[in-house]
Amino acid sequence: MTKQFDVVVIGGGPAGYVAAIRAGQLGLSVACAESNPYADPKGEPRLGGTCLNVGCIPSKALLQSSENYHLLHEGFAQHGITVSDAKIDIATMVGRKNKIVDQFTGGIKGLFRKYKVTFMPGHGRFVAAGGAGWKLDIGGEAVEAKHVIVATGSRSRPLPGVPVDNETIVDNVGALDFKAVPKKLGIIGSGVIGLELGSVWKRLGAEVTILEALPTFLGACDEAVSKEAWKVFTTKQGLDIKLGCRIGEVKQGKSGVSIAYEQDGKATTLECDKLIVSIGRVPNTDGLAADAVGLKLDARGFIEVDGHCRTTLPNVYAVGDVVRGPMLAHKAMEEGVMVAEIIAGQAGHVNLDTVPWVIYTSPEIAWVGKTEQQLKAEGVAYRTGQIPFMANGRAMGMGDTTGFVKMIADAKTDRILGVHIIAAHASELISEAVVAMEFSASSEDLARIVHAHPTLSEVMHEAALAVDKRALHF
Repeated sequence: MTKQFDVVVIGGGPAGYVAAIRAGQLGLSVACAESNPYADPKGEPRLGGTCLNVGCIPSKALLQSSENYHLLHEGFAQHGITVSDAKIDIATMVGRKNKIVDQFTGGIKGLFRKYKVTFMPGHGRFVAAGGAGWKLDIGGEAVEAKHVIVATGSRSRPLPGVPVDNETIVDNVGALDFKAVPKKLGIIGSGVIGLELGSVWKRLGAEVTILEALPTFLGACDEAVSKEAWKVFTTKQGLDIKLGCRIGEVKQGKSGVSIAYEQDGKATTLECDKLIVSIGRVPNTDGLAADAVGLKLDARGFIEVDGHCRTTLPNVYAVGDVVRGPMLAHKAMEEGVMVAEIIAGQAGHVNLDTVPWVIYTSPEIAWVGKTEQQLKAEGVAYRTGQIPFMANGRAMGMGDTTGFVKMIADAKTDRILGVHIIAAHASELISEAVVAMEFSASSEDLARIVHAHPTLSEVMHEAALAVDKRALHF
């Protein structure tokens, strides 16, 4: 007998499982299909997507563990704390990471039970339009849905001619499960994944070399932030980042990997024990049978949607990494909520202009809105305020005064156009800027808000004051 639902969600990652939960909260009958087992020991499909299984959550666990190890050796001495003969157990570190992942993925199943969401293990694909909605196949089982939400996520972009075995040549998945610290680690790509995973293994003792094809470092960031990050990562932390590299032949042998590349017209070879390939991600739209039902994809394989994530097909939505916009878990979740609410007759909303970005290196990098170079290119008149953390009492007490907050406001209206942070806990500080921008606040509005003393958030306050050249502590 064909199972029937109000909503079927294809994909159990952040966009998909959140959409399913919200639809269940709103009283709709919901099923969520997922086929990827990730690292499940039984080979069973696991909820949580890339983020919870092999992305955001496990990488942050390893980043914290490696940061703790680094502080033991190089950070605590200034506080009068010395530790001798500190050692690292990689198996325990990775095991802790795995336990956190298991807890979160298992928690989603509990939430599904709470909100009466049916979990259907198996690959979901369109069969045909039929009845009041759509006929689907989920793992060989016939299903009908009035509404369909496609949330199939993304996967690592392959580098042509470089086979990933996730042992010696790895992507984000294999880089989370090294059995030991590599002596020499090569990374192709200096984006978020490359920098975060490179930071993990550098702190633990690896010699890290990053090869980047672009001539600029962190081009999506405000130039002031990227310059500060370059100085910290290369000079203070010792990451060897090479820009403008053209990758040639990659050879894997018994002793490791050999990468031929060209930089500034000079041919060079990098020898390393392990190689991480992190050159971006591509949407998972294969296998949906999109052609069979006329689901429209763009030239890059993304599903075409409008501002409310409606596809070209009636009652079919797409959210998360398979559509336009940043490939970020929090953006995906909010799109999932929006679509569930629209299906239930409510007014969903996601503002892509106020989605924050974060890179969880040390220091962290976070931003929202426009960069100074974008505003210059658009011919927008603006004012800036920039305050360093070395002027902040809480940062000094913590022993980490690296970085700054930079605020950009419209020269005429004073409305905040962008906020850019490089500092410890930047990921937590950026939310204040997101709230301010979502409600079209001015730098004066933020400057009038009382911030607790002493806190890192005072630097945000001072940056708002600095837009009007009236900072009080710098």
